[in-house]
Amino acid sequence: MLKIRSLLPLLCLGLLAGCFNPGADLARGDAAYEIIPPQDPERGPPDYRIGVLDTLSVRVFQEPELTFETLQVDASGTINFPLVGEVDAAGKTAIELSELLEAGLGARFIRDPQVVVGVVSSAAQRVVVEGSVTEPGVYEIAGTSSLLEAIARAKGPTITAVDDEVIVFRQIDGEQYGAVFNLRHIREGRVPDPEILGGDRIVVGFSAVRGIYQDFLRAAPIFNIFTRF
Repeated sequence: MLKIRSLLPLLCLGLLAGCFNPGADLARGDAAYEIIPPQDPERGPPDYRIGVLDTLSVRVFQEPELTFETLQVDASGTINFPLVGEVDAAGKTAIELSELLEAGLGARFIRDPQVVVGVVSSAAQRVVVEGSVTEPGVYEIAGTSSLLEAIARAKGPTITAVDDEVIVFRQIDGEQYGAVFNLRHIREGRVPDPEILGGDRIVVGFSAVRGIYQDFLRAAPIFNIFTRF
């Protein structure tokens, strides 16, 4: 009995190798780039997108009670604005958030509201890189990065990593999205390098067949992520 029990983890590992595909139900190819667009070097610096814990100013023309010199984005990426309620702010530009607040105020309360949103101070933008990388962790980026750059910050994939199964998770309008990219094809220049934003979560895949048992135990919590998709 003891011998059988000692083999159970390895049997589970073999089953996972045969039937588990973490990216099976996530966007790939062109659909992946619709969620996580590629970097465009000719576009110039992108408009700043509001991040978690950023401090904003909100001014509503001729409505002093709806004007705030400081208003912080909470840890979930939202602000709570009078008469409108919770509004998703993270990931939006100041103009996009202004338009969203104008729509909320104008729907029932104020005729033709004019809202101006500014970024008073920006919290450090961070991305999470985990899975089969040399140094998993949370890394700061200056505005935006690319997938190759973000993985390089984690000292690159491990020997057992599957470089065609790199998944980027991003929260868009309060919803969680995931997209699968082929890191090898990106390195070879066959497909574009996707743009990474603050708040993104990158999971580098690994091979259960080539991985050792300890690698499996270390990566096991990641499996829970994929059951939500």
